[in-house]
Order: sequence, then structure tokens, then C-alpha cells
Amino acid sequence: MSADTPENTVDYRDTVFLPETEFPMRANLPSREPDWLDRWAKIGIYDRLREKAGRPSFVLHDGPPYANGHLHIGHALNKILKDFIVRSQQMMGKDSRYVPGWDCHGLPIEWKIEEQYRAKGLNKDDVDTVAFRQECRRFAEGWIDIQREEFKRLGITGKWEKPYLTMDYHSEAVIAEEFMKLLMNGALYQGSKPVMWSPVEKTALAEAEVEYHDHTSHTIWVRFKPRNGLDGAKVVIWTTTPWTIPQNRAVAYGPGIAYGLYEVTGRPENSTAVIGEYLVLADALATQVMAAAKLDETMYRRLRDVPVSEFEGVQLAHPYAGIEGGNGEWDFDVPMLPGDHVTDDAGTGFVHTAPSHGDDDYQLGLKFGLPMTYNVEPDGSYRADLPVFGGQTIIQPDGKEGPANVSNIKALHAQGALLAKGKLKHSYPHSWRSKAPLIFRNTPQWFAAIDVKLEDGMDTYGETIRARALKSIDELVQWTPVTGRNRLYSMIESRPDWVLSRQRAWGVPLTCFTKVGAKPTDADFLLRNAEVNARISAAFEAEGADVWYTEGFKEKMLDGIVDPADYTQVFDVLDVWFDSGSTHAFVLRDREDGTADGIADLYLEGTDQHRGWFHSSMLQACATKGRAPYRGVLTHGFTLDEKGMKMSKSLGNTVAPADVIGQYGADILRLWVAQSDYTVDLRIGKEILKGTADSYRRLRNTLRFMLGALAGYSEAEAVAPEEMPELERWVLHRLAELDEAVRKGYTAYDFQGVFQTLFTFCTVELSAFYFDIRKDALYCDGADSMRRRAARTVLDLLFHRLTKWLAPMLPFTMEDVWLSRFPGETNSVHLEDFAETPAAWLAPELATKWDGIRRARRAVTAALEVQRTAKVIGASLEAAPVVHVEDAALEAALKSVDFADICITSDLSLTNDAAPSEAFRLPEVPGIAVVFETAEGEKCERCWKILPDVGSHAHPHTCKRCNDVLG
Repeated sequence: MSADTPENTVDYRDTVFLPETEFPMRANLPSREPDWLDRWAKIGIYDRLREKAGRPSFVLHDGPPYANGHLHIGHALNKILKDFIVRSQQMMGKDSRYVPGWDCHGLPIEWKIEEQYRAKGLNKDDVDTVAFRQECRRFAEGWIDIQREEFKRLGITGKWEKPYLTMDYHSEAVIAEEFMKLLMNGALYQGSKPVMWSPVEKTALAEAEVEYHDHTSHTIWVRFKPRNGLDGAKVVIWTTTPWTIPQNRAVAYGPGIAYGLYEVTGRPENSTAVIGEYLVLADALATQVMAAAKLDETMYRRLRDVPVSEFEGVQLAHPYAGIEGGNGEWDFDVPMLPGDHVTDDAGTGFVHTAPSHGDDDYQLGLKFGLPMTYNVEPDGSYRADLPVFGGQTIIQPDGKEGPANVSNIKALHAQGALLAKGKLKHSYPHSWRSKAPLIFRNTPQWFAAIDVKLEDGMDTYGETIRARALKSIDELVQWTPVTGRNRLYSMIESRPDWVLSRQRAWGVPLTCFTKVGAKPTDADFLLRNAEVNARISAAFEAEGADVWYTEGFKEKMLDGIVDPADYTQVFDVLDVWFDSGSTHAFVLRDREDGTADGIADLYLEGTDQHRGWFHSSMLQACATKGRAPYRGVLTHGFTLDEKGMKMSKSLGNTVAPADVIGQYGADILRLWVAQSDYTVDLRIGKEILKGTADSYRRLRNTLRFMLGALAGYSEAEAVAPEEMPELERWVLHRLAELDEAVRKGYTAYDFQGVFQTLFTFCTVELSAFYFDIRKDALYCDGADSMRRRAARTVLDLLFHRLTKWLAPMLPFTMEDVWLSRFPGETNSVHLEDFAETPAAWLAPELATKWDGIRRARRAVTAALEVQRTAKVIGASLEAAPVVHVEDAALEAALKSVDFADICITSDLSLTNDAAPSEAFRLPEVPGIAVVFETAEGEKCERCWKILPDVGSHAHPHTCKRCNDVLG
């Protein structure tokens, strides 16, 4: 009977140390993660970490999301990145605190409540202001509760039971106090200038509340007749806003532009040009203008140069001068004025100037004393008593175009002033809430002057808001990525004064009083009184900002200080960006878990916040604190679908965090963030998530192997590094290198770099190399074997480092791994710090030697794979290759170790003899050639190696090593 028949085979499986672990191969994250959340809440992880005394502080200040809807994937990206930082800083030895917050005031919530009113046929203006505000408050509270649970489900750590809210009474009191600092330091003023205005929402908007979309506008070329000069030649302007023509008060020219006098000599029937008329145009634009008037080059001629000196003192007639029904409204002179903003890039070289409806126009008006007009009402209609056009709308309540543009075009044509008309598709400002087009509208608003010397004594970084902000950007803030510095600097360098006021109800009111009969330019126009301010602050602290709207409040605040009858109470509300810009005061400064100096270590938001929260926080703090409220700013990109398209519900390409969590679990969503370069726009979709899940499974299998191989391990087994085999000391060297790389990566917020480094180490250096080699020793060596004990010692060291290094990114999985080995009701990997790694583990010379060994191994394993593919062998242990090594130093290195063990072959021969031509060579590993040979002997039934001595020992079908282990 054959020696390997079943009758003579011995089953040695029970003598082998196979991995033992209850850690499941399948993660089941969607069903198991909520249990971890409950556990963390029960044992109070976040508060227990605060008990670790003597640690330096690190505070990431949360940019408040808006409390009005379910989370989208951008929210998830933002909060997960923040969580990576908070957790990693904590595990690197900091007291890393995170207070989540919400933005609660403002137009979006107010708009929702108004929609509910309109659905019931009610009018908001008929409702008591305090009652309306309380409805807004309840709406925000409901969404805060929903969003809080959605954020927590992502595994975000923080002070969830005590977040900050901009609508808390204390927050409202501090926001008012911060505003009153502007009142007292001279920054606050009331001005009448054009601002971005939403006719649909009937309020001014900040730049951060504006988005740009393609829009088709009317374009018109309009003749202005001279009342004097220019030999009667008409000046032609071009505009995309015909509705502003009634507000025209000047025509601007460019002092450096070359102009010419042109005569119309012919015209087609469909042209509004007049044969024999003279037009003044910029030479660079004359051809375009004539083409718009449907004139080819045979229908006009250039007569002469028109020097800009001819424009000085010229008065033009308004196009509507003498219009039927005009009642003399436009029978005034329109001056020609020099303007540096005028170019010959587009248009005609002349700019129609309506000071009430554009910033350049307004600035020119200030310079030359042009009158402001008040023809446009808050709802985007002309004032009812405006001749000819009274009551017509520019933008209708539904956001569509009203009749004003077309009416003006028709009126201009009737007046003989319309030279040409057309349509232009261009990028145009829209409200981010209603999506309706905006207009520039002159209206009295409250502003923070950013170039006025402040009377506060905080001049370390400059005397004005702008100077302080620019100096802070350059000297006080670290930017990640560094391009963020340039973006914010250029925005603040060129921005106008800050429009603080909104004509709405839900927000913190502008807590100030104006003197009856005084002008905004008068010294006593604003009541500046510290005692009044203190009363307001105390009232808000006790009852919230609603108290401002209660009857008799003005009298109560001013009684005994000034005569209340002499002052008018302001009822505009603050721009919500002032609310969120003030959070440094009521969160960082006032909370016990804030910071000693009221300055955050880091602000982290999307790139859009350079014109949003980063911007408003910088301006607000520079106005009231004298400097930036943050030491670092990190920005991330936007989320796109897999094709790089912007996500939208209409396209059906949105990815909801709740859906990803339901299918894969939050750790997969977090892993997607960790694998991505957040400094650019990030793509996400089904295929990308499948790839992420595959990476997760590979990583999980590595951790599962470690758990199984460490079953029953105790400190008594530990082997000192100096007593370990070289392979284990090489792993320790890699751990020392990784410890430095991981800490540097987390410090630099390079999560992609940290994860990729650890993932490559786990899958390539551990699973495919170290674990692959050491499985034999772990399974088959004796329990007291030095090699097995050293391997398990290294596995223990690996376990403590890898689980902790990965915990900030994969908190659920690493908790599962940790508790699988260290169970306990109050245990958690998130209560641990990164393990200290001795620098003495670094062994660069050993690492260089093992780099050579690993290269040689690759050549051998590649040669064996050829034989396995050809079905010559089934496993590498069936081989005993001959390895030809040209380099003597490498040959010596290979001979100093058990290279057969490293290549997982039963035997292996090394030689420096010239390799035969048929030997296998791997191009990327020169100097190594492999000749395949099969192993001689029988297969050990315990370790499966094929060796000559198998069958010659006391235990049947074993090799000497296994026989000795069996005793």
C-alpha cells in the first residue's frame, strides 16, 4: 500500500496554531455602527478625554451649517474632514476640543415660513413680528435635531449635547454687543448706495449670498444728443439694463481712449440708423456698433479724430427729455464726465451712468456730485408716480422678467434715441435662495467702513479693518492649501464697505437708535451710549433678541439717559454673515471649552467660504478684536458625480450620505474621504464607492489576520528587539519610519497621504510579504520558539500602532478591532494616544539590506508564478529553485538569511555561477536569474513542506521541525 494513502495519513490540524478570532470577515457596518455610537455615548468618550490633564489645547472651530434641510454629501465631506483632525490631534497628545454649531437666523428659514403663510393665504406683514420670529425659531430647532443625529451617524465626535446656536439668547446678546462695538468705534454708518438687491425677497444680499448663472439680457445702443458742443454729433452708449435708463444722470468717457466722428452714409430698411447723422464712437468699437445697427462698411465713414478735450463741459440731453407724459422728469442736462473705469473692450467707449444702480456709477457720482435717484421700489417695480413707467416691474414676484426693459426699449425707439438692440447671454448674479435675478438698487443701508481709522486702541495689526485683515492674512494665518491666502487677500484688498443691514424679520436687529431730524452725516445722528448698550445686552441675555420688537422697549432702554421721543429705533436685521462671523466671541471666547485667547487653531470649510465664513469672520474679528480669529485655515473642494458633473436633483446624480450609510456604513464614506485629495473637487458615485469598499475589505482582512495570529498572546512571550530575527527588526524599522510619516501627515492634514501610506504597508509589506512569510512560523513553530515569539511580539506592536493610526479615519472599525482583543465595558481605542515608537528601532543599514532581499524575492516569486500558471506546480512549497546572483554583496545578504523560507519554497540554492539562457529573469530586477527545480522528498503533513527527511522521524509524515514540536 502506498505511504500516502488515507489509512497511513495522520491529521495534525489540531497541533497547528491556526488563527483564532471572533472578529467577523463581514463588517455589517450599517447594522453594527449604531451600537458603537450608543456605546460611546454611554461611556462618555468625549468628556472622558477632557479629563486628561496637562495637554496642550487644539481647537477646530466649527463653521456653522444652516439649519434647514437634510445633509448632503458636501456636509458629510466637511464634517468628516473635521473629525479626522479632531481625533488625530487628540491621539497625538492634544486636548482636541470640537463644539458643533448651527447658523439659525436669516432669509432661508424666513422664506420657508413665508411659503407656509402663502399656502394658507396669509400675509407675513399681518402677523406679529415676535410671533413670526418664534415660528422661525421652532423651524430651526426641528432641523437642528435632525441634522445633529445625521452628523452623529457619520461618527463625528464632539460636544453634541451642548452645541452652539446663533439663536441662543447668549449668542444673540454677544452678536448685538459685537455690532455695538462698531457703533462705538466709528466703523458703523448709514449710507445710500447701490447694493445687490433681490426684488423677490425684498432685501439686500451679501456677495456670499449671490451665485452666478447664465442669463439672457436685452442689449441696447442709445444716442444722446448734445445740448452744446461736438458739432451736434450724438454720443452712443451701450447697456444690458434698459430699465436703468430713466435713472441716467451722466455719460462717462475714457480719458485714454481714441475716439472718432462717424457719418452714416447709407442704411438698410431694417436699421434704425439715420442717413446723415453724426455719431461719436471709440475707434476700437466703431465696427461692432455699426454692425449692431446693421450697417456694413460701405454705409458709414470716419470723418476725423475726436480728442477727449472736446468732451469737457459738454452737456447732453437725456433720451427722455420732452417725452410725452414725462412732465419734465428728464428735462435736465446730462454731463459728460471722465471715468477711469471706461474701456474700449466692449460697448461703445461711453458708459451710461446711473449712480443709483452700479458701484462704478455710484463712485463717479460721489466724485462729481451727481444726484441719486429713488425710482425703484423694494419689490423691483418703479415708483408709482414715475412718469411713463410708473408701477412697472423689472423682476416679477415669481423671479421672471417684468415689462420694464421692453417698455424702455419701445420708449427709446419712439424718442428716436434707439440706434440698435439685441440679446446677450452672459453670467449674471442671482439669489442663492430664490434663484431669481438680482438688480443693483440704491437704498439706505447700514455699513461697516473698512477703511476708517477705528477708535478702539487695537492698532497692533493696523488702524482699519482692511489693514488688520490684510496683515493678519500675511502674518498670522497658516493656509492649507497655500492658494487660499491669495484668494482671500485679493478679495479683501478690493472689496467695498460691508453691507450689514437686511430688510427682514428673522435675525439679530441692528441695536442702535438714530436722532430724529438728524442727517446720517451729522455727528449726533447715532446714539453712542455705553449704558444704553449695556441695557440692550442684558435684555437680550435674559429674553433673547425678540425683546427688541416688544412694545415700549425703546422707552425702557433710553429712559433716564436721553428722551426716547428724540430717537428712532432701527428695525433692520444684521446680515447673517455677521452672526456667523461673530462666533469667535460667543464660542471661542465665552465657552469653558473655548480658547484662552478667543482664537481658534483652525477654521475648515469649502473653498466658497473665502467669500463667506472665512471672509466675514476675518472682517468681524478685525473690527472688534483687532486681528484674525484663527491661526490656520484649511479649504476643501466641492463634490461631483463620477463623471465630474455638478450634482443636482434634476439630473438624478446626487449621492445622499444616508443612502451610502444604509448600503455600506459610515466608515466606507469616511474611507472615501480619506482616499481622496480634498484640496480639489472630489468625485463620488456607485463605482467609486465599490472600489472604496474593496479597499476596506483588504484592510479588514489584514487586521483580522493579526487578531487571529495574536490569540492568547501575553507580555510573557515578548522578545526584546535586539534578540529578534532580522525580518522582525526590519518590520520595527518600518514602524519607526511610519510613525514619523503618520504624525507628519496628520499634522499637515494630509489624510490621503496617511491612509495611502498605511494601506500600502498593510497590503504590500505586511499581507503580501511579512505575514506571507511568517505564517509558517506562526502556525507550525513551537509555542516557545524564539522565531514565533518574536513574530507575535511584532504583531502586538503592529496592532497597537495600526489600530490607533487608523482610528481617526475609521473609528467604527478600529473600535471593533480594538475591543475584539481588549474587551471591557469602558475600554475604547478612542481613549488611547498614538503609541510611542522608539527611534532606536530605526535601522537604515538593515533596511537597505532587506530592500535587496525583497527585490530578489520578487524575481523568485515571479518565476514560480510562471510554473503555477502552467500547472507544473500547485504551490510554491513544491519548488526548490536555483537562484543565480551576479552581485556578491547581495548573494552574501541572501545567504545570511533563510532565503527559501522568505520565498516560501521547501528548498532553494544560491549561486554566483553564470545563469543559463533559459533561466527566468525579471526585467525590473537585474542581476537575478532563476532556474526552476522541484523540491525533493515527501510532504510534511503538518507544515506541507517537501523535504528529504520527512518520514524518518518518530511522528509519521513530519519533518524534523514538526517532529520536535510534537515531542
